[in-house]
Formats: sequence, structure tokens, C-alpha cells
Amino acid sequence: MQVEWFFRARRRALCLLGAGVLLTAAAGCHRPPGADVVATVNDKEIMRADLEKNYKASLGDSQDSSPSPQQADIQRLNILRGMIDDEILQQRAAKLNLVASDEDVNAKITELKALSTQEEFEQKLKARGQSMDDLKRDIRRALTTNKLLNKEIESKINITDAEITSYYNSHKSEFNFIEPRYHIAEIVVTGAAPPQPSNPQARRVPNEAEARKEIENIHSRLQSGDDFGTLAAQFSENASFASNGGDMGFVPESQLRGEPEVYNAIVKLKPGQLTETIPVYDSSAPGRRFLGIAIYKLLGREGAGQREINDPRVQQAIRAGLRESHSQLLKNAYYEKLHDDARIRNYFAEQVLRQGAQ
Repeated sequence: MQVEWFFRARRRALCLLGAGVLLTAAAGCHRPPGADVVATVNDKEIMRADLEKNYKASLGDSQDSSPSPQQADIQRLNILRGMIDDEILQQRAAKLNLVASDEDVNAKITELKALSTQEEFEQKLKARGQSMDDLKRDIRRALTTNKLLNKEIESKINITDAEITSYYNSHKSEFNFIEPRYHIAEIVVTGAAPPQPSNPQARRVPNEAEARKEIENIHSRLQSGDDFGTLAAQFSENASFASNGGDMGFVPESQLRGEPEVYNAIVKLKPGQLTETIPVYDSSAPGRRFLGIAIYKLLGREGAGQREINDPRVQQAIRAGLRESHSQLLKNAYYEKLHDDARIRNYFAEQVLRQGAQ
């Protein structure tokens, strides 16, 4: 799962200065750290070198022009905010003994290596400026965040039959389909280096050659009998569907026709069959900017008409939608609560403000 961050930037006083407290004591309480520290979270330091590494990674490989100093610092502030938020989650997970194990990390690395040779894998690390230790650290943090949210949020969500019935009665027209629909699953890769967990805002730069290598390997595994949903959860880069095994739900025919190459491939399939690999482009961008390469699986198709609440597909769709909305609401509140409870100092932000006031 890819996590989005919604913390507000709040700051808590580090010391309460009552009447009669000496100025020297106050200065000692607020003594800034060295220049190599850009923030602290509950006294845990975030280093400037790590911020710069994430900033450089966010620029990607293709840069038409260098950002201005102001634009660069805006990006650094956004990245640092993500690093602070991630550190809050890591500390909470550690308190609950939910840090990912070495076995978890090694299993994930094995998955990542499965679609390339050892040489290609090492080249990708080098291109991202990562060592194996860097990769393991980032994977551990990402898996730790997932374990935390699964325990604190996902495991506590229970969608009742009454909620499903209530939603259906209020949205019955949504289940009266005026055109045929196609139930589709997707695996899409971009060939881009994934953003680091400490920098979820990092820009992704698709690479067609790398994407083609990855998708062809995935296609070969599918033809050899590997499970589509499992590979989608492991490798698909569309965060909206990957965690659900690539399941996109039912797509109306008119929407599918908006992508003629995809539509022409899918209408020829029988349920359970796969398309060949299909490049995905942004048709609104000049020159049809490359976005990635996809494989689609037709899970089923259905005609027009009203679907009743006793249809298992209707119940499944409503349950998934309600669960997602409950999850997002609880995560937002959870992030806010953790942020409020943390002691945070953003020294880089203070530096920017001082320089701007001069």
C-alpha cells in the first residue's frame, strides 16, 4: 500500500517559561542542534544529508532546467514534512512492537529481485544512488508503516449488513447500469524508481525501456500459471488497485472506449483471459507522454439493467467502498492525533523563515 500524509504542521513548545525562569535556562532548552540536523521528532534527529538525498531523488533523471533556489527549498520543505511524518509513524510502531522483521524485509527483496537479473537489480540501485542497506532500511520502514496501520486502523473496521443495505437504498440508481460493463484487473509498471518511504512526494519519471523489461517478465510468469492478483499486489504501480490484486471493479463500456487500444484488446477476451502488454500514454500531453505499460485481465462482463441488493457483486462493491471511506477517515484522524502528541522542531523551516525576513 501506498499511504498519503495529511498532517497539519503544528508545533508544541519545548519548555514552559514561568515567571522568574532565567534567560540562560530558556536558551539552554531551545539550544539549536548542529547545522547537519534539519528537524527533530521527540528528540530523534533528522539529518540534512538524508534530506538532500531524498531531494535529489525527487528530481528524477530528466531535468529540463534546474529549479530556482526558492523552488528547491519549497520541495525540500515538502520532503522534510514527509520525513517527519514517517518518523512519527516509525516511533509509534516501535512502541507497539510492530517493526518489520528481517524475514519480512528479505522476503520483499526477494520479490523485487524476481523480475530482473542480479546485474539489472544492482544497476537500478546504483541509478537511484542507493546501497543495499538503504533499500533494506526503506523497505523496513514501509512494511512497518503497513503493520502499524493494519493493527491500529484496518483491523478495527467492521462494515455491517445494515450499513450496506442503507447505502444501497440511498444509492440504488448507481446500480442501474445503462450500458454493458467489464470487470477488469490490471498490472501496470512504469520502469521508474519508486519514491522512498521517507519521501512519498518524490516525482516518478517513467522509463519505457525499463517498464518493458519488467512487464514482459510479469507476462511470462502469468503465462506460466502465476496468480494475477498476487503479482499485481507485488508489482503493479497503480496504488489505487494494487492492494486489491489489481481489481479495477466494473468499468462502463463508454469509459473503456476512451482507450481504444485497451478496449479493442479486452472485448476479444473471455473471462479469465489476459491481454498482451499495452503501452499507456497521456493523450492530453504533447506527443502522447509515456506513462507505463499494462496487462489487463478480464474477470467478467455484464449487460445493462438494475442490480438488486441480494446480488453478491453489489454487496461486495458497497462493502469495499464503505471500508475504504472508513479507512481514510480513521487514518486522517489517527495521523492528526499522533502529530499532536509528538514534539517536533523543524529547524530547516525556521532557517527559511529567518533568511526570508532578512
